[in-house]
Amino acid sequence: MSSRFKYFDRNTPLLLPPSLNDWIPEDHIVHFIIDAVDLVPVDKFKTNPTGSGSDQFHPHLMLSILIYCYATGRFSSREIECATYSDLAVRYIAADLHPDHDTICKFRRENGVAFKEAFIQVLELASELKVLKKLGGVSVDGTKIKANASKHSAVSYKKSGELLELLSAEVDALTQKAEQADSKPLEEGLSIPEEITRRETRIAKLKDARKIIEERHSEKMKAKQEEYEQKQKTRQTIRDKGGKPRGREPKPPQDIPDDKAQVNFTDEESRIMKTSSSGFQQCYNAQAAVDIEGSMLILGAYVTNDPNDKLQLDPALNSIDSSIREVSELLADSGYYSEGAVTKIESDETQNTEVYCDVERTPHGRTVADLEKRDDLEYSPQGLTPKEAMRQKLQTTRGRECYKLRKQTVEPAFGIIKEVLGFRQFFLRGIEKVNLEWDLLSIAYNLKRIFKLTKGNGLSPFDKKFFIGA
Repeated sequence: MSSRFKYFDRNTPLLLPPSLNDWIPEDHIVHFIIDAVDLVPVDKFKTNPTGSGSDQFHPHLMLSILIYCYATGRFSSREIECATYSDLAVRYIAADLHPDHDTICKFRRENGVAFKEAFIQVLELASELKVLKKLGGVSVDGTKIKANASKHSAVSYKKSGELLELLSAEVDALTQKAEQADSKPLEEGLSIPEEITRRETRIAKLKDARKIIEERHSEKMKAKQEEYEQKQKTRQTIRDKGGKPRGREPKPPQDIPDDKAQVNFTDEESRIMKTSSSGFQQCYNAQAAVDIEGSMLILGAYVTNDPNDKLQLDPALNSIDSSIREVSELLADSGYYSEGAVTKIESDETQNTEVYCDVERTPHGRTVADLEKRDDLEYSPQGLTPKEAMRQKLQTTRGRECYKLRKQTVEPAFGIIKEVLGFRQFFLRGIEKVNLEWDLLSIAYNLKRIFKLTKGNGLSPFDKKFFIGA
């Protein structure tokens, strides 16, 4: 008995020209992305207003391509260019046009302002769709993402000094050898001018690297000095009340850079950072403030090159546009705790934000005794140091209920970006450029999230009456 197969023919042309609309389902996310991007004013993009030269690709088309590709795990400009030919959804967004990788890369580099505007417009859309509340709490955290640079292209402050001494000695030796060349022939193939020039070029780069490290240290000295003085003031207050300060006496900040401070020759604004899984890598610290009221949308996003989060509590709060969210609670882990930052935020009557920030690293596992223990303390910060007051606040019923939302919101967002989308390394270089790339990722994440929430709640994200200004 012979097998029976469905007949297929790849060579017979279609009777009528196909329409791309017939190939993309009506409920596909590409329609939602296109409609959302159309909300961004064209004047926010960098374009050629004179109209000279070749016709430009419309900025809405370019941004829609970028967002969809980032939402589906394609980040390289060459990979995105290929997708305009091979991926039906991308081909539909691009209207069967094919911007090359240089055009895509240039558009991505030059439109940070438009990406910021798109980020806000997407969150306003979420509010219109009743997905995002105006008042509520947020959870902040940071994740290390590799820079587009190798850690082997970096040099430390100490090593640069040692290399400068070595290279200077070699230049002196070569100069001396050149002076003796009349009486003593040089080795065959040795060109002293070339060797000296090569070493002097390296010396200049090393001096520049040391200057950058020294300038960075000088910028941070003020903040470190203020923190040191605040700690000393707190400890003195405890002594004045007859108490004994806990822990070691804080050390004053150093006047010179740390020997281990480094600069990278490929991307000088990136830093060596310790990651959770790959040891020390050349990275940036990507920050996100995520809604804890059910939407899990990223409400604030930015990138810093500080290896830790200690100075990021206030910037994280300020990254959230006040027109989008009035922050009632701010949740953060122990890495964010700074007495000065917490005091500043909670004393600001214009914000009216309550901070819940762990003051010491809490283990994930809990014993039966921990579970049975119910402190249910009444929050009474009078007479306590700021750190003791925060510890007590987290032991109250309200503190426990609020703080447990932290790991249920911001950490899953990072997991989706890294594991589902596969974004583990920036493709651009420099703090300004990686910030706009992080904005793109946040927009892509938020649009996917809004699309899922609206479909799940029976709302139609394609109904024009829901769109701002429609």
